Amino acid sequence: MQKGDEILTGSFLEIRAKLLEVAATLDRVDRALDQGETLEGDAAACRAKLDDSIRILLTSDPDRAERLQRLFSREFSDAWRQEFEI
Repeated sequence: MQKGDEILTGSFLEIRAKLLEVAATLDRVDRALDQGETLEGDAAACRAKLDDSIRILLTSDPDRAERLQRLFSREFSDAWRQEFEI
């Protein structure tokens, strides 16, 4: 098992790049909204989920990955085969 400092130093650049990508995308969205555009429908729901995911990441709970997975997953339906026509 790796030590915490080994995990962080080994993953730091990759994590930093992903965070910068998220920040840049949110900046572009916010600039568009500053021009009077509004988010509607699916876009508004996506933004809300991203905001919720950032709040989850800011916790120190040990189940952040599971909570994010649940946030971005569909609710289970017993009729999933019919819904997806499988």
